[in-house]
This record gives sequence, structure tokens and C-alpha cells, in this order.
Amino acid sequence: MSLKEKFYNSTKELKSAYSLCALAMLLALRIIVGIFANSTMALFGNMLKISINFLPIAIAAAMFGPIGAALIGDLGDILSFFINPSSGGAYFPGFTLNGILTGLILGIFLYKNNVTVKNVLISWTINAVLVEIFLSGYWLYFIYGAGSGTSFFVYLWTRVIGEGIKFIPSVLLILALGKAVGKIKVKNNKQ
Repeated sequence: MSLKEKFYNSTKELKSAYSLCALAMLLALRIIVGIFANSTMALFGNMLKISINFLPIAIAAAMFGPIGAALIGDLGDILSFFINPSSGGAYFPGFTLNGILTGLILGIFLYKNNVTVKNVLISWTINAVLVEIFLSGYWLYFIYGAGSGTSFFVYLWTRVIGEGIKFIPSVLLILALGKAVGKIKVKNNKQ
């Protein structure tokens, strides 16, 4: 399936009541996970946060493609801030962009029952390097480090360490959940 077809089919998914209900539940899960299921590693100050908030985005990517997953990434970041603004400081749109990009990247590789080891590794690596390491590192440097004299490379290497810690658990969780929801979606479409 071409990239254009993936985006077209993913957009068509939004017309189904089943899809909208499932996306709403995944959005609620993303908000809950964004508020409660994360931890800041004390060793690195406020630079390294470990979270599983990518899981609802990955599930949406496997089930509904890049558009549905980007919506979960976008709205999940915005709504979790407005529901619980004390959880992570002031709202910053850069992290919303990260959520959108994560949804797009995972959706491109995992949509239409394409949750294979190869696709999960490729999508996770692209997302980890471009979004989680470089963009998140830059956003953190922009917010905290630019005026304090802390080098951008400190933020960059902290992000590399964090992604290294998350690599195996993240890939295994995406594989397991992606395969499971792929079967659910296929079974539901046959009924």
C-alpha cells in the first residue's frame, strides 16, 4: 500500500462510529497514561522522563493509521495538560508536535496489520532518533537550558540514554499490543 493510500484509508476510518468510539477510548487512555504512568529519573533532574504514553498512539496507529494516531498524539498532549496542568509545567506546543509526529511515523509503518518485528523496529528507531532524541532534546534545551548555560548536547545525550533504556520494553509492548489489536480489528470488520 502506498503512502498516499495509507493516508486516504486512514482518513476514511474516521467516518466509522466504531473507529470514533475506539479512538475516543484510546484518547482517554492516552490522557490517563500521560498523567499517571510516567516517571522522571532523579539522576537527570527534569531532563529524562520515562513514560508509556506512546502505547495508545501505537495502538491507534496499528488500528486506524497515521491520521487516527496523530489525533491521539495531538489531543492527548493538549488535553492531559489542561486536565492536569500541574503535572509537567507550562503547556509547550513543541511536545504536541512530537505527539503528532509520533502518530504519523507509527501509523505509516504499522497500519493495515503491518505490525512486524521489522516495521516496529524501523518505526521505533525513526521516532526515537528524530522525535524523542533530537526534537525533545531541543525542546528541553529551549525551555530549560538556553538561559542556564547547559549545553544542548547534555539534553541530547540524556535523551539517548532514555531511549536506550526504553528500547527493548517499548518494542516488545508495541509488538504484543499491535498484533493483538490487529486481530481484534480484523475480527470486527468481518462481522
